[in-house]
Amino acid sequence: MSAARGGSNMISIDLITGFLGSGKTTFIKKYAKYLIDQGKNIGILENDFGAVNVDAMLLQDILGENCTLEMVAGGCDADCHRRRFKTKLIAMGMCGYDRVLVEPSGIFDMDEFFDVLHEDPLDRWYEIGSVITVIDANLDTTLSESSRFLLASQAAQAGTILYSHVQETQDCVLSATKQYVADLMESLRCSAPSGQFILQKDWDKLLPADFENIMHSGYHSADYRKMWLDEKKTYDSLYFMNMEFTESFLRESCTQILKDPACGKVFRIKGFQKLPDNTWIAVNATHQNTEIHPVPNGQAILIVIGEGLHPEAIEACWGKSNP
Repeated sequence: MSAARGGSNMISIDLITGFLGSGKTTFIKKYAKYLIDQGKNIGILENDFGAVNVDAMLLQDILGENCTLEMVAGGCDADCHRRRFKTKLIAMGMCGYDRVLVEPSGIFDMDEFFDVLHEDPLDRWYEIGSVITVIDANLDTTLSESSRFLLASQAAQAGTILYSHVQETQDCVLSATKQYVADLMESLRCSAPSGQFILQKDWDKLLPADFENIMHSGYHSADYRKMWLDEKKTYDSLYFMNMEFTESFLRESCTQILKDPACGKVFRIKGFQKLPDNTWIAVNATHQNTEIHPVPNGQAILIVIGEGLHPEAIEACWGKSNP
């Protein structure tokens, strides 16, 4: 059953969840632009456990008078992170936003979001708008137990399931991904909620009606078997600073690291690279795709995210960070 909405004077807050590299930041840019075009005053909260938030830097081009960005600093334990999350939401509650969009890391327990918003004073200032779970249409189906739990728990409580990279994925692969997600939810002893909005189309072709459906899709309460997660043990992040790569080498080496089991189970490589001609590029590489595009500026950092990473093997390809 979809959850009830709050009063008209409350700030609607949307949660955009999804596995690492699924496309959450890309969707937020499109969603925020739509809301701004409707005259809404938007706040975006990047909520990441990592010490460096590359995704926040990728949102800079949509910021302006009607859209601001806040960030919960990472690099602390879960309890500290939750306190920072709540403190930031309290501060944002005084800024006159119509809607707040929260992008957590791909390593996120849904209960944190719901529990914090039911605490005073947030329960008097915010109403939960929609929970949107982004899933790559060409999802890796060899996920670990903890990754399967995270994805299933997010999907089970979402008002909208939004598939990414649909235009690049064969219909049979998309169908297999959807069945895999359904099987994961079944493994938690819950099923896809009745009335859940499922959107599977090229994001460049999203219509106003699509965004309206997303805005009003709400969320769902789901009872499922809980798994204890320790984010420090669940996923690894390796940081490489001030590397001196060409674009072609970066593309080739990302593919090599993602495919080489000696490097560990690498989910995503993201960051910025300064090229020899002093221009900047942003990279977002997953098993499905490597996206590299120019950006006005950046921070000279590349982040490798995965499970059981082996720094020596990755350094054999890239070398060590430069000072």
